[in-house]
Amino acid sequence: MPGKPILEAKEVSFRYPDGTPALKNVTLAVAEGQKTAFLGPNGAGKTTLFLHFNGLFRPERGKVYFAGREVRYDHASLLELRKNVGIVFQDPETQLFSASVWQEVSFGPLNLGLPAPEVKERVLAALSAAQVLDLKDRPTHFLSYGQKKRVAIADILAMRPRVLICDEPTAWLDTRRGKQIMDLFAGLNASGTTIVFSTHDVDLAYSWADYVFLLKDGALIGEGPPEAVLSDPRLLAAAELEKPWVAEVYEELQCKGWVAGRRPPRSKEELLALIGERGARGAELRKVK
Repeated sequence: MPGKPILEAKEVSFRYPDGTPALKNVTLAVAEGQKTAFLGPNGAGKTTLFLHFNGLFRPERGKVYFAGREVRYDHASLLELRKNVGIVFQDPETQLFSASVWQEVSFGPLNLGLPAPEVKERVLAALSAAQVLDLKDRPTHFLSYGQKKRVAIADILAMRPRVLICDEPTAWLDTRRGKQIMDLFAGLNASGTTIVFSTHDVDLAYSWADYVFLLKDGALIGEGPPEAVLSDPRLLAAAELEKPWVAEVYEELQCKGWVAGRRPPRSKEELLALIGERGARGAELRKVK
């Protein structure tokens, strides 16, 4: 895995109070500055691992590290960790509790004891980044689901974390609003924020992530660049995932000799460009003949 690790789990195991194993000796590292996706079926351990990264859960065995330092569980250490590692939960209803959008997004900075002018500046910046500035005076319970999702993201952005963790960021959103969320994350990543997200959408992970991890039954079963991991039939079967459609179409075109061998396309646009190049070369050859 390229890049300096910002989040690490080393031999982390965890069981729920009823004895159900949730994580089994998980060792992995998330590189700073990358867009990293976690995939796997329900119950794979993705959310549980995220809660360890934020210090909400503590390993039964093993250790968690942030920026090279072992996570400590005293109040001051956890406060510092959560300033730097923010989680947006799958359902924003579990995260939003204030009466208005402004109160909601200002809660975190106020809790840090920041002066009023800085709180205001952070809230305005976070609302603008999440494209919900026009909702700042709106009661939170009047928002649509997509708006609540964006306000939950602004909640975390106001803390100015180095890592933004999102559990199923596009769940229950239509295609257009899901794309808006991922475009927002792309912009945040371009400005230096490490983005970590879980998803069941293998096409999204394939086209968007720099690096992917596959979890199954609380164990890490695969990791690497998406074009390698998500084209591996053995890993996909183990993780109960289908091959991304772009990779599947590309392989079929290769078998038919309709595209030349090269780096597999990662998106619909790249695939269409590759087909277009092939068509253009064919036209040139016909002219020569």
